[in-house]
Amino acid sequence: MTKLKLSAIPDDRPVKITVELPGAVHRDLVAYADVLGRESGQAIADPAKLIAPMLARFMATDRAFGRMRSETKSGRSA
Repeated sequence: MTKLKLSAIPDDRPVKITVELPGAVHRDLVAYADVLGRESGQAIADPAKLIAPMLARFMATDRAFGRMRSETKSGRSA
């Protein structure tokens, strides 16, 4: 059997979820979208679209989560 350079392609389809945000968090999200829009010169029509990149950035920069995830992937237990 030939060894291919690609392995199985992960399922990267978006997953739709519904969340309830406290009013204060929603107001902050709208304010963040407004500030980002002014900074970038592009209006943010739907502040909810910021949630996925914010979560991704949060998880990518959480060192404890990164260490635990690496340990889990390498087979070591935490």
